Amino acid sequence: MDDSDFTRTEYDARLAKTRAAMAEAGLDTLILSDPSNMAWLTGYDGWSFYVHQAVIIGPDGPPLWWGRSMDTAGARRTVWMQADQIHGYDDTYVQNPAKHPMETLAALLADLGWASGRVGVEMDNYYYSAKAHDVLARSLSLRDATGLVNWQRAVKSPAEITRLRRAARIVEAMHQRILDIAEPGLAKHKLVAEILHAGTIGADGHWGDYPAIVPMTPSGLDATAPHLTWDDRPMQRGEAHFFEIAGVYRRYHCPQSRTLFFGEPPSTYRRAEEAVQEATAAALAVARPGALCEDVAEAFNSTLNARGFHKDSRVGYSIGLSYPPDWGERTLSLRRGDKTELRPGMVFHFMPALWLDDGGIEITEPILITESGVEQLCRLPGTLFVKG
Repeated sequence: MDDSDFTRTEYDARLAKTRAAMAEAGLDTLILSDPSNMAWLTGYDGWSFYVHQAVIIGPDGPPLWWGRSMDTAGARRTVWMQADQIHGYDDTYVQNPAKHPMETLAALLADLGWASGRVGVEMDNYYYSAKAHDVLARSLSLRDATGLVNWQRAVKSPAEITRLRRAARIVEAMHQRILDIAEPGLAKHKLVAEILHAGTIGADGHWGDYPAIVPMTPSGLDATAPHLTWDDRPMQRGEAHFFEIAGVYRRYHCPQSRTLFFGEPPSTYRRAEEAVQEATAAALAVARPGALCEDVAEAFNSTLNARGFHKDSRVGYSIGLSYPPDWGERTLSLRRGDKTELRPGMVFHFMPALWLDDGGIEITEPILITESGVEQLCRLPGTLFVKG
């Protein structure tokens, strides 16, 4: 074990928090399909979320892992529970319109005596389908428990913060690789190959895991949109090139964005850079325990607006453990109306990105709420990248 591993004591604490939240929500049993929540509670880690799988939290005892039979071997390799808490369904249930895996899950709950109570499911979740819900609803009394476990993950433990710090070193190395090799005429897909290589090699002796979101690396007019990836076109002078990427260590994500110009950036971008820097400083000055999420957003937006720029979207969101297709935790947002109180151990991707008429500017930071304020997890200068 190293200082980023989770002890049984930590898993027990996570399970106790979850059961307390279940009791408050009036739930007897909880079915979790989100692989991030499955991993957080049990340690399960495998690329098996394309088929139906779940972790079940009953009234007492350890969690149960349930999934495709061939994936039970991976469960035995990664979860902390014993083999009798691992249950697999026959492969004939996989992608077969004549039968559905959730039939076997309902039968398992019935065998355990858990089918008569109120059962929570993650209804608004990438991995839980309408068909799955329909099958379970035939025999179970279902309640929407979307986000119940996600919210228990908001405050990170010291071991989780260690993993995030290692991910921060990795994303720094990825950005440094961009600066080292990016040049006019370099095809974007070749640059992305180098970014992915750097992310996998890792940093400071720690390997890099795969990201929940692929690198988003648009240039020019493509950079007026936030979520475009890459193609084979060569990079050009006179265009903004932004890079929204994440370092990942054992599923913990540390995203960070920077924007690159070859030669001196246009005056509009310099003014935007100064506005974002000033607004970021104002926001981070109020990001401390006791402040509300919306306080951080208001500090940022009011300062940005005074400099002549405007941002419609949120300016940050909670991050930590994640699987595709999203590295956010889908809980806290730094925006008007989110009155969640900041607490030490919360970690955000502070995301003051602007999309202009002819490109985009992203200078974003992963931040940790500390006992006395805020810590930026990465050490890269908060400026535009300028080269050549």
